Amino acid sequence: MIGRIRGMLIEKSPGQALVECAGLGYETDIPYTTFFNLPEVGQEVTLHTHFVVREDAQSLFGFASRLDRDLFRLLIKVNGVGPKLAVGILSGLDARQFIRCIEARDANSLVKLPGIGKKTAERLLIEMTDRIGQLEGQFVPLASESGAALDTAVPAAGADDPREEAEAALIALGYKPQEASKAIGKIAEPDMSRETLIRLALKNMIPAG
Repeated sequence: MIGRIRGMLIEKSPGQALVECAGLGYETDIPYTTFFNLPEVGQEVTLHTHFVVREDAQSLFGFASRLDRDLFRLLIKVNGVGPKLAVGILSGLDARQFIRCIEARDANSLVKLPGIGKKTAERLLIEMTDRIGQLEGQFVPLASESGAALDTAVPAAGADDPREEAEAALIALGYKPQEASKAIGKIAEPDMSRETLIRLALKNMIPAG
């Protein structure tokens, strides 16, 4: 099991990071909440990881905090929630926000996440209520403590239209094209980076509890 990697951040994009460690490049699938906390390319980064092996694929999932990683491990034990959906959940809500939803029995915030219907939300509330106790006592680093502030992300080199890239990222996460376009249109301002557009759009679509 690969539990953590530390190395130089070679590439980053919404949903994925490439980290070089001891001469090897590790492609990691990451939730957007982790993406927003990554340092700039060329700097050192530490990711808490979970390695998934299937008959047709091997995937490494990376998270900015141990709590996010451990919550991911609990989520994939829920009936009907696989790694892709768990990453989607943690892209819209960080660990602290998700735990607040469970404690408040807030199904409304959960169903706003792509891929989460009413039945899945109810199942999450039922099954995760007993499990989140396993996460007690863990520290969740704030953005300012992770080495990268949420608003300091730099657009990818060569990006021509941050709005289009932000919309594409939301669609890849599971939102409908109309939803993505509407969400970006509401908050878009001149000179906003792709990362800022995505972060603000997600914040508006899934208000923090």
